[in-house]
Amino acid sequence: MMTSDSRGKPRYWALVPCAGSGSRAGAAGPKQYERIAGHPLVWHTLAAIAAVKRITRTLVVVAPGDGFFERNPTGALVVPCGGATRAASVANGLYELCRVGATESDWVLVHDAARCLVTPELIDQLIDACEGDPVGGLLAQRLPDTLKREQDGRVAETLPREDKWLAQTPQMFRIGLLMQALEAAGPGVTDEAHAVESLGHAPRLVPGSSQNFKVTWHDDFALAEAVLKGRQR
Repeated sequence: MMTSDSRGKPRYWALVPCAGSGSRAGAAGPKQYERIAGHPLVWHTLAAIAAVKRITRTLVVVAPGDGFFERNPTGALVVPCGGATRAASVANGLYELCRVGATESDWVLVHDAARCLVTPELIDQLIDACEGDPVGGLLAQRLPDTLKREQDGRVAETLPREDKWLAQTPQMFRIGLLMQALEAAGPGVTDEAHAVESLGHAPRLVPGSSQNFKVTWHDDFALAEAVLKGRQR
C-alpha cells in the first residue's frame, strides 16, 4: 500500500460527493449534470480541483447505476458508492480513498459537486491555512445579511449576525479524524465540519468567496453561468 511521500509528508486528496438528486433545483435530472457555460456543472468543479497541483487524486462518489461518467474526461476516479445521505456518501468515499492508497494521516478536501465556481486559488488558500492546523478547517463567509428566525411564516426573532458564518466547501480534515467523526455523528450531519465538531473539535474558519455558492435553486443556474462566462472573457 502507498504511504505518505518519501519525505514523510501527508498528501492531499479531494473527495467530491456527487450522488444527490438535486430536487430543490427543479432540474429534470441531477443538478450536477446540467449544462452551464457549455459543460456539465460538475466538469467546472472538477477542473478547478484538477488545477491544484498539490492534490494527489480526486475521487468522485456517484450513486449506484449512475452512468454519467462512462465517458470521463476529468481524470478523476469515479466510484458508485453513494449512500442515502451526504454523510454516508463521504464515509464510503473515504474508505475507497484508503483502498487506493491514502492513509489516515493524509488530508482530504471534501467539496460539493454543485459548487462549480470554486477556484484553484481558494483551494490553495484553504490548504495553506490548514496544513499545519491540529484539526483542519473549511472555507466560509461571514454572514452579510440580517438573520431572522421564522415561526408559522412570520418573524419570531432577529438573531445577531456578528459571529455567524456561512459554511462553504472544500472542508479539509485528516482522513482518520473524519472517518471517526462521521461514524460517531451519524447520518444527520450536513457537512464534515459538523461531524468533527461533534467530537469536541473546533475547525478553523478560512475566509472564502461570495462566488463560491452552491447551486441549489433554479435561479442559481443563470447566476453561475454568468460568472463562468465572465471569467472566460
